[in-house]
Amino acid sequence: MKVALVHDWLTGMRGGEKCLEVLCELFPDAPIYTLFHVKGSVSQTIERHRIVTSCLNAIPKIETFYRYLLPLFPSAIESLKFGDFDVILSSSHCVAKGIRVPEGTCHISYVHTPMRYIWDVHDQYFEETRFFSLKKMGMAVFRKRLQLWDVQSNAHVYGCIANSYHVAGRIQRHYGREAVVVHPPVDWHAFEASDDDAEFYLMVTAFAPYKRVDLAIQAANQLQLPLKIIGQGQEERRLKQLAGPTVEFSGWRSDEEVRESYRRCRALLFPGEEDFGIAPLEAMASGKPVIAFGKGGVLETLVPLNPMAPCDGTIQPTGVFFYEQTVDALSEAIQVFEKRRSEFQPEAIRAHVQAFDREHFKERIMRVIMTKYEQFCQSTLC
Repeated sequence: MKVALVHDWLTGMRGGEKCLEVLCELFPDAPIYTLFHVKGSVSQTIERHRIVTSCLNAIPKIETFYRYLLPLFPSAIESLKFGDFDVILSSSHCVAKGIRVPEGTCHISYVHTPMRYIWDVHDQYFEETRFFSLKKMGMAVFRKRLQLWDVQSNAHVYGCIANSYHVAGRIQRHYGREAVVVHPPVDWHAFEASDDDAEFYLMVTAFAPYKRVDLAIQAANQLQLPLKIIGQGQEERRLKQLAGPTVEFSGWRSDEEVRESYRRCRALLFPGEEDFGIAPLEAMASGKPVIAFGKGGVLETLVPLNPMAPCDGTIQPTGVFFYEQTVDALSEAIQVFEKRRSEFQPEAIRAHVQAFDREHFKERIMRVIMTKYEQFCQSTLC
């Protein structure tokens, strides 16, 4: 079976790229088609594949301002030309699923989310207080057109896979179609349970508006708690202005340094509504609890502490939820966690995550891919 992979863009190793990395292991000879590629920004597993880019890749320093080019992405992804493939597997959180598929080729799309900028979190990305009004006005002009394209591009997708039941619900709501759910992988064997506590809280995240890093910073300011933030992004200047003396910004760090931070932290803060969320799985694989906003994909991965009763030993909690995206709600959840830290067992937390290991992901997604491909072949013979 001859396979091609498609990914929106290659500028760093975040959750979507970690999924792509495993797909590259499954299909080591598959070329990768993408809008643009910053060489050396992704893992060697990805870099060793033949990478085909769109015309946007010729724009110097595109990685610094590509968000402003969103209206150009549909035509750029449609311009990619494919050869003779049996299956095209797209990994899409923006426009990758909108490729032009050659006749007789089965296109299966692993959807991390419908394009969030134009659907569910549009207002968080384009609030007047965070961006120039010119950008907001531009999106007002293009949003309906992009939504229409996003819906129509589903005609090129034979099989749809969602990375969570939360995202499957969005796919049904926006596209009117069913999706099989295959949760993303965590490299479980790369972590180990740790009861070390250097007394700091941790975030590992891009600085996008919907991540709500601002809530974590303000809660740390309010409680005077040490907070270490690993990541970068478009909100960096605003967030640094917001931070008090107990908040440390570390930029992006190597995988080894991130694992060490998980090992030494007290808990991971996760205040955004995520499609799925790899960071909570990595923290739990290190035996560390997660304090998370109780909405989105994290509902499928975290076992919450019952705030009204002590643990009875039958259900081991892996974190604490809060249910309003406010500083006070997050601060209260942190205080609940502080009072009951002894009820969290590192080995039990780590064991909970084993079901999301890379090998399980490989088995599940290959089963779905082969089933969809066989159905496609049968349908083309009818």
